[in-house]
Amino acid sequence: MPELIAKSALAGFAPLTRLDTTLAKGQTLRLTSVAPWPGRMAQVNDALGALGLSFPAPNTQSVAGSARLVWTGRDQAFLVGAEAPEGLAAHAALTDQSDGWAVLTLSGPAAADALMRPVPLDLRLAAFPPGRTARAPLNHMQAILTRTGTQAFEVMVFRSMARTAWQELAEALEVLAARAKAG
Repeated sequence: MPELIAKSALAGFAPLTRLDTTLAKGQTLRLTSVAPWPGRMAQVNDALGALGLSFPAPNTQSVAGSARLVWTGRDQAFLVGAEAPEGLAAHAALTDQSDGWAVLTLSGPAAADALMRPVPLDLRLAAFPPGRTARAPLNHMQAILTRTGTQAFEVMVFRSMARTAWQELAEALEVLAARAKAG
């Protein structure tokens, strides 16, 4: 009988750096989808209070220590890096998403420009400050984008699309580097 070994969706991919901007595998932490039942937001926030979190407004996240609650759509957020607090399941649908998503990071001075090539959003600092998050297409696939610093982004995609997302972002960096070299 074959022995199965769990691997990252981006196993074997080494960080890629162009224009002092690096595309790398992000750390995949525990990831739980939280979808409050209708009329139960107050109870959800009470339960999340045990972690120091509250349900985020659209395009934002709630952060407390290493735990985050990232907005991912209407009445849905991902709890990242923490176990769901006791009592939350009584007021929200909870689904473990840990194995279904892959995380990429893009950081450096060309990060926003590279990401804006396949993503139809204004990701410049003034329009998309640190802490901002959005669910948006990355070419043909859905992604959850979070600006984690002035020159840094976290990109979450379905695990099955991780290598394609990597190729799209690597190509965007390569094009920017070629233009900089030619210009």
